[in-house]
Amino acid sequence: MIVSRLRLANLPTPLQCVPRLGEQLGIDLWVKRDDATGGPEAGNKIRKLEYLLADALDREADMVITCGGVQSNHARATATLAARLGLRSLLFLRDTCLSDDDEGRGIPVRRTARSLDGNLLVDCMVGAEVRLITAASYRRRHELMEAAAEGARRLGARPYVIPEGGSNGLGALGYVTAMREVRQQLDEVSDPPFDLIVHACGSGGTSAGIALGAGLYGVADASWSMAVCDDEPTFEKRIEEIMVEARQLDSELGQPCAWSVDASAKGPAYARSSSEQRDRIIEVARLSGLILDPVYTGKALDGLWRHCASGRLQDKRVLFIHTGGLPGLLAQATVMDENLRQENDE
Repeated sequence: MIVSRLRLANLPTPLQCVPRLGEQLGIDLWVKRDDATGGPEAGNKIRKLEYLLADALDREADMVITCGGVQSNHARATATLAARLGLRSLLFLRDTCLSDDDEGRGIPVRRTARSLDGNLLVDCMVGAEVRLITAASYRRRHELMEAAAEGARRLGARPYVIPEGGSNGLGALGYVTAMREVRQQLDEVSDPPFDLIVHACGSGGTSAGIALGAGLYGVADASWSMAVCDDEPTFEKRIEEIMVEARQLDSELGQPCAWSVDASAKGPAYARSSSEQRDRIIEVARLSGLILDPVYTGKALDGLWRHCASGRLQDKRVLFIHTGGLPGLLAQATVMDENLRQENDE
């Protein structure tokens, strides 16, 4: 099957050795800098959207509909790229500050008292229509997006619905391609493959693509998906489903590398981190200059750090996928400032 792809990301992204942080962890640490895939649209989502938005244009869509948390990196990337391509965007964003009285089809963000910061600010700057929904409504997100798409069709629009995180078989091909990119970078300098790939997991698509691509191109023996929400069985089922979808699109895809889901570092809740995790983010920044966020990459690196501290990965060659998320960090400046102030008080 021929699958269309747009060229939207700045590729290849750097593959960098991080010696000081690696020495602290006791491993040979490398980082794939997918925080550098672009400007305001940067992060891992753009790789998935190269395939998803190509499909949208092939179907002559003139608007895209997607969903996520109120500080969704995926929603921000989708809205930004939609603006670049001349498409309207409609975002259903889960806002835990809404009460049950706000249950329904979503409240336009400008009708609320919520301040615009982080990803949400970018969403509005690029002209996305943002509807805030409750956590209860978000559990019906597929139904809400399909209803919105049907409403748009009745008005003459041609909508294209993108799932949470861009995580389906088509989107996962973005990370199969990323693993081919890593293989080429290793071959250019005659470096060996990795023992392990570690990355954040919030919706499963990146995980599925990495495992399939690492298996296809011999990039690593294993991949660990560090869950930032939900539990291991939930993600294991979802990743398996996405892999099946991806194989239906690309007949070359065979068995993935060994892969597993680890929820030990997901913290208090989605988009909430522990004080210890935030301290870790600050320590990583000072050891490496890498800026992580407290929603995804900070938790994934914290999980890796814990495994290294146990001695489990001593001297292993590890690739960490930096999936971006800087706007989400800036939206949590207040809690990060608390950790910095505590440090200064000690």
